[in-house]
Amino acid sequence: MAFRERAAIGTRGQGIAGEVLAALARPEGRANPYPLYQRLRAIGPTATALDGTLVVTGYRECSMLLRDHRLHKTPERRLASSGYRQWQDRPALRLMFSSVMMLNPPAHTRLRRLVAASFTARRVAGLRPAVQRIVADACERIAGESDFVTGFAVPLPVTVMGELLGIPAADRPMFADLARDWSAVLDVLSPQVVDRADAAATVIADYLSDLAAQRREHPADDLISAMATADGGDKLTADELVTMAALLLKAGSETTTGLLSNGLAALLAHPDQAARLRAEPLLAIPAVEELLRYDSPVQVLSGRCAPDDLTIAGFDLSDGQRVLAMLGAANRDAAVFSDPDRLILDRAQQAPLSFGGGIHYCLGAPLARLEAQVAFPALLARFPRLAPAGEPVCREGAMVHGHASLPITAR
Repeated sequence: MAFRERAAIGTRGQGIAGEVLAALARPEGRANPYPLYQRLRAIGPTATALDGTLVVTGYRECSMLLRDHRLHKTPERRLASSGYRQWQDRPALRLMFSSVMMLNPPAHTRLRRLVAASFTARRVAGLRPAVQRIVADACERIAGESDFVTGFAVPLPVTVMGELLGIPAADRPMFADLARDWSAVLDVLSPQVVDRADAAATVIADYLSDLAAQRREHPADDLISAMATADGGDKLTADELVTMAALLLKAGSETTTGLLSNGLAALLAHPDQAARLRAEPLLAIPAVEELLRYDSPVQVLSGRCAPDDLTIAGFDLSDGQRVLAMLGAANRDAAVFSDPDRLILDRAQQAPLSFGGGIHYCLGAPLARLEAQVAFPALLARFPRLAPAGEPVCREGAMVHGHASLPITAR
């Protein structure tokens, strides 16, 4: 059925889509979006909001849309409508919105290729001993009563990403707050948020620029050295290298924090599945895929528009029409996943869409998976009586779905 035929469902479907999107922006909707997704799926795999936005909840439809490179990123529209037509003059906006995450081909293709040449599967696999050491240290720090988010889920990925990039150990802790303040511009573009983000982005960019200069003179076995000293005619410029390193630091930290906190919350709520993973640590690979599916740290991918009248995956899109890929809803599509609202750690079905797809598939996905595959079995083995110790608190912001606080008893 074509998009315009589905749109004939009428204003009732449009109204429901609008109500659901509004509810997802509220704290209670962010904390548990899945009943809202059920309302959307009752309309069909897609719905159209009153403003014309195409909201995609079906797994197959999301997958096809994510992989169609004709849909373009258009961050400048949002920036202009928020009063930042000269956004390149603001350090935080320039560092964020000129990154590979926001670009279209051919600029995106070039940067992705250059980074992929250094950020290889072999480099990620080589980090396993360091990740195991960092996880073991983090487990000791949360023994007893603690907040899993501030004590484990935030510092672990920051430390691992610092190890990957080559940031000295003593400097790594400061990047958790800096990355949080800078990345706030993805959710809110108020003057106060942008001012605070500018200050954070300036510190991040200056630090990484100095570190890259040092690595050009004295290379080490880290990703910044590899990018700074890459062979070949086409190389990352100094600014491109800083922007890429900053993006990896931000995205690799926040998304993995969400994966760790959501994953542990799910395991604590399903003690039978936690017991399975404790008894069978080799289950970690499918278990992490299921935890990603069950409660994805990225629920929605926005910012894509049709640059012209297009037909994609059987849907007619008009010039400029906005598309929202509802990854959290797609990951619980009953047409693809049997019993989708159950956590089944050895589920053997389609891969979740939690890291996106197509040309914008998350660069750091292999590293996030590695951290979770090491962390969850280690936590369960170290703490056989691991249990919740209070009510979790949902994090603010729409870009990353996770927790601001997750109190636990680790014994």
